[in-house]
Amino acid sequence: MMQYRKFGKLDWKPSALGFGCMRLPTTNPQDRTSIDEDLATQMVRYAIDHGVNYLDTAYPYHSGESERFVGRVLQEGYREKVRLATKLPMWAIETVDSAERILNEQLEKLQTDHVDFYLFHGLRQSRWETVKQLDLLAWAEKALTDGRIHHLGFSFHDTYDVFKMIIDATDLWSFCQIQNE
Repeated sequence: MMQYRKFGKLDWKPSALGFGCMRLPTTNPQDRTSIDEDLATQMVRYAIDHGVNYLDTAYPYHSGESERFVGRVLQEGYREKVRLATKLPMWAIETVDSAERILNEQLEKLQTDHVDFYLFHGLRQSRWETVKQLDLLAWAEKALTDGRIHHLGFSFHDTYDVFKMIIDATDLWSFCQIQNE
C-alpha cells in the first residue's frame, strides 16, 4: 500500500515514491529519443494505478522526447490522477521571450493547460544571475497568476551560501529539489 507524506504548507500529500521520467526504457540504447512506448506506458500507468501521484520530467530528458511521451501517457484520465512537474532549462534562457516560448512549448508537448510544479532547472550562481538580470521571477509570477504554473520551485546545484541567497530572494518558491554532488 502506498504511503503519503505532508508537502510543506500545501494541502496535498504526495506519494512517498514519485515517478521520474529521465531514464525511461528505450528500444535503442544509443538513441535516447527511442522511448519504448509500450513498456514505459505500462510502467508509468502501473505506478499511478498503485498510488504514485507525482510525475517528474524536464525539457531535456530523452533529448526532448520525455515531455511528449508524458503528454501521451497521461491521456485516458491519467492526468487527473497526478501532479505533474517539469523544468525550465535555465541554460537555454537568453530572454524572457525564450522562457515564455519554452513554457508554452512544454504545455503543448505535455497536452495540458498547466504544470502543477514548475522548476527553474539546475540553478547555480551563474544561472541565478540570469534569473535576476531577466527578472524571471516576475515572468514566473505572471505564469502563476494566469494558471499555467501552480507552484514554482527550482532544482539546485551549488553551495549552501548560494542556496540560501536563492531561497531567501522570494516568497514565490513552494519547493526545491537539491542535487547532492
